[in-house]
Amino acid sequence: MSDHDPAPALVARGLTKTYDGVVALQPLDLTVETGRSVALIGHNGSGKSTFLRMAAGLLEPTGGDLEIAGFEVGEVEARATTSFLPDDPVLYDDLSLREHVEYVSRLHGGDGWDDYAENVCERLGLTDRIEDLPVKFSRGLRQKTSIVLALVRPFSLLLVDEPFVGLDQPGKVVLLELLDEVRSDGAATLVATHDPAYVDRVDRSIALRDGEVVFDGTASIEQVLSLVGG
Repeated sequence: MSDHDPAPALVARGLTKTYDGVVALQPLDLTVETGRSVALIGHNGSGKSTFLRMAAGLLEPTGGDLEIAGFEVGEVEARATTSFLPDDPVLYDDLSLREHVEYVSRLHGGDGWDDYAENVCERLGLTDRIEDLPVKFSRGLRQKTSIVLALVRPFSLLLVDEPFVGLDQPGKVVLLELLDEVRSDGAATLVATHDPAYVDRVDRSIALRDGEVVFDGTASIEQVLSLVGG
């Protein structure tokens, strides 16, 4: 890599995680280049969420190294370039959707509520709920709000855990479009999902079983699921 080439979006070397002696992630070596789209596939307990949470700086690895854009995970620079969309939306009860956007965007050096935020809300069918408190939102509306918050801050790596759960069909279509746009804008995406509509359009699929990589390449969702036992 020359001095002018960007560092990979993510590099894991011998990355492991155990909980009270139980292995959640076996030694993992993985590189995700800048601007690439990757699907992370595996059943519950396979290690997907554990890996994503470590990459987001929310879990401490048991062993190995993990770098984001050339910085050690957990460092300010790594956090500044990483956006994480969890499987369970984390929202504040006393902030409206607009206030959430203002807070999250400005916290990470963004512009707050702007034309992009308004456009994403409109596409997700949230225009009439912008001033509402998400505490009264359905699971689907909370998921859509979480999508907006993940996208309105600056990032070059987007980590996403089961984003299609709880979304209606129009919401799924819009999310697929948004993920394509993120990739077109040069950011890397690492998305844990079994949804064939997404898996069939990514550059690469990685399958985990019992914390171990059992497939890394390009294949249909049916082929990959056959390797993880389902």
